[in-house]
Amino acid sequence: MSSPGCRACCATGAAPAAPSEKWWPLILAISLAGLAEIVHAAAFGYAEWLAALLALMGIALSGAGVYLRGWRALLAGRLGIDTLMALAVTGALVLRQWPEAAMVMALFTLAERLEARALDRTRHAIGKLLEMAPETACVEREGGWRTCAVADVEPGEIVRVRPGERIPLDGEIVRGQSTINQATITGESLPVEKTAGDAVFAGTLNETGMFEFRVTAAARQTLLARIVQLVGEAGNAQAPAQRFIDRFARFYTPVIVVSALVVAIAPPLFFDAAWRDCLYRALVLLVIACPCALVISTPVAIVSGLTRAARMGILVKGGVHLEMGRKLAWVAFDKTGTLTRGRPAYVDCAVFAPARETILQYAVSLAACSDHPVSGALTREETLGALPHLPVDEFTALPGSGIQGRIGDTLLVLGNRRTLHARAASATPEALARADALEEAGKTVVFLSDANRILALFAVADTVRAESRMAIAALKAMGITPVLLTGDNHAAARAIAAEAGIDVVQSELLPEDKYRIVTGRKTANVGKEEIVGMVGDGINDAPALAAADIGFAMGAMGADTALEAADVALMDDDLGKLPRFIRLSRATHAVLAQNVAAALVIKGVFFALALLGIANMWTAVFADVGATLLVVANSLRLLRRARGFAVHGKNPSTRRALLRRARGFAGAALVLAGQRILLRRARGFADGN
Repeated sequence: MSSPGCRACCATGAAPAAPSEKWWPLILAISLAGLAEIVHAAAFGYAEWLAALLALMGIALSGAGVYLRGWRALLAGRLGIDTLMALAVTGALVLRQWPEAAMVMALFTLAERLEARALDRTRHAIGKLLEMAPETACVEREGGWRTCAVADVEPGEIVRVRPGERIPLDGEIVRGQSTINQATITGESLPVEKTAGDAVFAGTLNETGMFEFRVTAAARQTLLARIVQLVGEAGNAQAPAQRFIDRFARFYTPVIVVSALVVAIAPPLFFDAAWRDCLYRALVLLVIACPCALVISTPVAIVSGLTRAARMGILVKGGVHLEMGRKLAWVAFDKTGTLTRGRPAYVDCAVFAPARETILQYAVSLAACSDHPVSGALTREETLGALPHLPVDEFTALPGSGIQGRIGDTLLVLGNRRTLHARAASATPEALARADALEEAGKTVVFLSDANRILALFAVADTVRAESRMAIAALKAMGITPVLLTGDNHAAARAIAAEAGIDVVQSELLPEDKYRIVTGRKTANVGKEEIVGMVGDGINDAPALAAADIGFAMGAMGADTALEAADVALMDDDLGKLPRFIRLSRATHAVLAQNVAAALVIKGVFFALALLGIANMWTAVFADVGATLLVVANSLRLLRRARGFAVHGKNPSTRRALLRRARGFAGAALVLAGQRILLRRARGFADGN
């Protein structure tokens, strides 16, 4: 049982849960806005006041706070997105267009909610990291071994770890040897052989032997604890980019308000014009300039883009990331599980004795008795796996070396170079040269030998995904620089990079090294219209994913912590979705620019007509609703262009992941329903209703 101190230490790393927001008021508000539209269009006596009541209830439920903040900001001289919303709703209410006022407020609030929903999820993921390390450790104290809370273990003490246990603290092995799976820290696909003098890390898995190590860092200072800290700092440092429409509002809103005041006051004071006519003309100007189209242009386009991304199997945690994707100029890739498939596969073999098929049978029969990843690679290979297995006697696992067993009268060993020295098996120059060449190419080599000589060697390697090469080529064609950041050795990193088409490689990196490289690149890009991306799948990638301007996680097989730290999840673990995301981001930005330009041109034309006294209230309604419908229709093009990008969903785990993460995009259907109501409203105006 862990001590109270250990419990307190574990609790320290987890951030408090964010308060959950209730969705029913927003759903009810959208329903009320739709009902108000139906009532307003109906031809019975009490339609007007009933529609007004329903619309006002919808506004109160969905955006009363936004409305009040907008007017307070206006009175304080701070004009932003809330002020635009307040003016938009007020303009619609002055025109007695109750359903339009309610729907605009509800749609705006819905878009805000969709973008803000994922902001606190990274904090919840941080606590999961600490679960990788055990709460207790077997420590040598007072002449014996005692179970103590990890938080109470001091640097310099000796800790024992048995096979199958996770290592509780960082340290250095002093006695024993073992095979350790370090994927949680370094991301390496193969377990690493460790002996006296080698470093071990908290949270990694001891697979075979028992060993003792000297603690080098307290619980709060382990590499795993530093990963937790880095994820938290990077998540807190990221701030959403300010929307273009919000920046534009600083100029647009004051100009419109001042222009309306001048039209209302200047002619009566200086040209003896009628006050009533001038006030009416000013009101028409305000209605024409009512920023409904401008306000709705951004959220509708963003939600349409997010919905299309979801159909493509790209799950984006907020519109800000979709907007920023077009500026990607430098993207770092993890190797194992990202560029590669994440598990070793058989790639080559050489037999140095007669009876080739018999030698291969020896190898696959031994491998079938082991659960080591290298053995699994041999047995999964189609040709080797189809060979008949021979009975194996006296099977033994050799910690840090390989496996051995007796087939017939021959004692055979399948293992690494260490087995050759231990058994003094003779190796021909041909065999050693072949092994050296394979290892230089980044492959792992194992030897099959009897008591006297090497019979064969086998090479396994983590293979590059076919889609990785196409994705890297597409990124280069877009002018984006791909970089490989990996904890694997130099030879393996260079080989994978060359196969994938990446020119810049940095290898043998710890998680904090990846974090440092990504943050350094971001610092170098300050003041430039370029952003930094990171693509990974494991816990060891989480700090760099959170630190990047946009973090991309592999959505099907990626660790939960990587998915939470990232901003975008690529379902099916398909890197080909990365260039598609960038193209979608650029298309979304183009639609946003078109929406703003169209709204301004339409309003500019009718604004001039109003200044000349030609436009009236009906013209103002036409300008306002027409511009709104235009930007909505333009945004819908993003959904129609989704053809050919649907997720096939053959992987059940991928389908479950899509369903699990699609809840954030369910509101898109509500947006489309609101758009249909706006279309019906426009037809009513065209008919003179």
